[in-house]
This record gives sequence, structure tokens and C-alpha cells, in this order.
Amino acid sequence: MGARNGSQRVQPLSVLNRPRVSVRHQVVARYKLVVGKRINSATLIADARHSWLDALSSAGALVGLVAVAFGLPWGDPLAGLLVTAFICHVGYEVTKDVVHRLADGVDPEVITTAESAAGSVPGVIHAHARARWTGRTLRVEVEGWVDPELTAKDADALGRLVADQITRQLPEAGSFTWTTRAAPGPRTSGGPGPHGQRRSVLDGPQVDRGG
Repeated sequence: MGARNGSQRVQPLSVLNRPRVSVRHQVVARYKLVVGKRINSATLIADARHSWLDALSSAGALVGLVAVAFGLPWGDPLAGLLVTAFICHVGYEVTKDVVHRLADGVDPEVITTAESAAGSVPGVIHAHARARWTGRTLRVEVEGWVDPELTAKDADALGRLVADQITRQLPEAGSFTWTTRAAPGPRTSGGPGPHGQRRSVLDGPQVDRGG
């Protein structure tokens, strides 16, 4: 027999089943979150939060059932309202993160780290970085101001050194583009040096030089 409270009745089996369901959803959510972060998948991370909400809903239902069983009929609707509020909050956070990714947004720390890594390489006078996500690939672009007397060959070699620093400090970066610019000087007056502007693109271990 289930516990009664007025016209409300709580089945013991329902109460006993809720913790198991909640734990199962929590384990699934944790697994999706770990894998999503490892492969840089915003979709899987969002799905992990959805599974976490399923676990929260089960826990909320358990609280409501227990409250009713102890003669508190308002416990069930209150638990429902709290769970709904959490769902709305998490839904907003997930939507904000996905829209930020779709708008090519990245963590500001990525830009700071990229500029710091490039600027630490001897020969780079100043560095400016940009980054964006393409699917699960983080693409980093760095413009480096160098000595205007630097040859094209040396500029490309400098780009490889910058790429090594980026790889060490931003291991999640899957693509790197290096652009050299001549630093302002007596001969350049702020314009491009004799070698002009060169771009080197790193995808994995290979560097392909563009025109």
C-alpha cells in the first residue's frame, strides 16, 4: 500500500526508483562532459548539461514524493517549480555558450596566451592574435611585427618557433596561421618592409607557406 495524503498517494516503488534514475543520469552526464571537453565538442557538452538536468529532475521528483508521503502536499509543486527554474537557468547558459561559439567567440584567455607565447620568442617585437572555432578545431592567427631587415626565410623560421610556443601553451589549437609584418622604423615609416607580408599556416605538424 502506498502512503496517502488526502487525494494524493505515493507509491513506495516510485520513491525507491528515483535515486537509481538520478544516479544513472548523473553518470551519463559526467561521461558526456569529460568526452565533450576532450574533443572540444560544444554539442556534446550541451548534451551533458541536458543529462544533468534529467538527474536534477529525478532528484526533484524524489523530494516532492517524500514531502507528500510526510503529509506536505505543497512539497510536490514546490519541487516542480524549483526544477523548472533550474532548467530555465541551464537552458539560458547552454544557449549563450552555443551562440558564443557560433559567433566565433573564444575565451579571452586564449588570445592573451597566444599573444604572450608569440611575444616570448626572440625576434618578435610585437604580436597580435585572433582565434575562432571551426567545428571542434580552434584556429589561432597571429600577426607578428619583426625587424624590417629580416629576410623571408628567417621570417618563416621565426614563425615555426612561434608555432612551437603556441603548441606548448595552447595544446587545444588545431590550426595556426603566422603573418609577419615589418615593425615601424626609419626605413619603413610604419609601412611594410622589403619582404612585405608573409603568411605561414600550421595544421598539425606541417607548415604550408602562402603567397
